[in-house]
Amino acid sequence: MASVVLFHHLQGLTPGVLDLAGRLRTGGHDVHTPDLFDGARPASIEEGLALTGRIGEAELEARADAAATAGSVFAGISYGVKPAQRLAQTRPGARAALLYEACFPISGEWAFGPWPAGVAAQVHGMEKDPFFGLEGDLEAAQELASTVPGASLFVYPGDRHLFTDSSLPSYDATATELVVQRSLAFLDRLN
Repeated sequence: MASVVLFHHLQGLTPGVLDLAGRLRTGGHDVHTPDLFDGARPASIEEGLALTGRIGEAELEARADAAATAGSVFAGISYGVKPAQRLAQTRPGARAALLYEACFPISGEWAFGPWPAGVAAQVHGMEKDPFFGLEGDLEAAQELASTVPGASLFVYPGDRHLFTDSSLPSYDATATELVVQRSLAFLDRLN
């Protein structure tokens, strides 16, 4: 059993995020879903960005750090990849990262530093997602998968962002089923 901390996207801890966490729990894993927005559920990505600006980067990092436990797998959806990847790369004892619909580079200006040895990673995103596929995240994920042992990348056909959230119109049930299957197999390999 893996202990997973799943960070939500810019629209908050939606029922769809909780649904994804529940699907990971069906594999026997302990999945925590911290609410970095204290119950707020912005109606759009733009409103979510505005909320993060009001809360402040330092406070959001502190909230994510408070949710982190040693030996965890850090997971995130879109905006949630930022704390998940940062913690996977910098928190001693991190086991792995599950990065859904976003990925930060592991070298250069936006990197959190080098990828730590022994920390596995799996990245999922849509090929033509305007954020993941068309703004550099796909290239960052390709770099991660091609240079880090134990890292893999799965790219799905389509152009939706937040396709793993069953409570949003962008949901893609077929792609999400594959994401869940591959994520559960990844978590099982960690044991």
